[in-house]
Amino acid sequence: MSIDIKLYKNDLPEDLELGNSVAIDCEFMGLRLGRDPLCLIQISTGKKDAHIVQFDRKNYNAPNVCKVLNNPKIKKIFHYARSDISFLKLHLKVEVENIEDTKIQSKLARSYTDKHGLKDLVKEFIGIDINKQKQNSDFGGSLSEAQLKYCANDVIYLHEINNRLNDILKRENRIELYKKCLKFINTRVDLDLASFVDDIWAH
Repeated sequence: MSIDIKLYKNDLPEDLELGNSVAIDCEFMGLRLGRDPLCLIQISTGKKDAHIVQFDRKNYNAPNVCKVLNNPKIKKIFHYARSDISFLKLHLKVEVENIEDTKIQSKLARSYTDKHGLKDLVKEFIGIDINKQKQNSDFGGSLSEAQLKYCANDVIYLHEINNRLNDILKRENRIELYKKCLKFINTRVDLDLASFVDDIWAH
């Protein structure tokens, strides 16, 4: 499949029109919040496109990216929103509004399996076995074509997966439970940023 991939430095173009629903993913230098910096954000409209921003890590000045993230009229579809939003809030100082999360959807909808990774969802709902080889690579410097394609693959299928999982949640009468979970995501992010990473509900 041909993907329209565009790479920007520091921020999105001011005149870029993304519509009212985007898929979002981020890449970091590691997964430890506070130690490992945010490197990239990739955004797709669901139309075989990927807009990838490589941040200026000296200041993270990206007002156009922030306008998308905190616009409540634009739906943002993540896979494991907790991680991405934690890094975005820490580095960009932005509140992300109108969130969907395909990982939470999957755990509530696909109770017939314990496999809820993006690769598993793409294989089941899209019928494609995506290559995750570049998942553990250096996103802090120059980006290869393989890395850019990997970044694009993480967002171009999320709209379809989001729709398919919502259909299951409605069919199984779990959609309201999912919506309640979404309301807690930003609180979960605040707990992570305050170093409460463990489950505070556990005994």
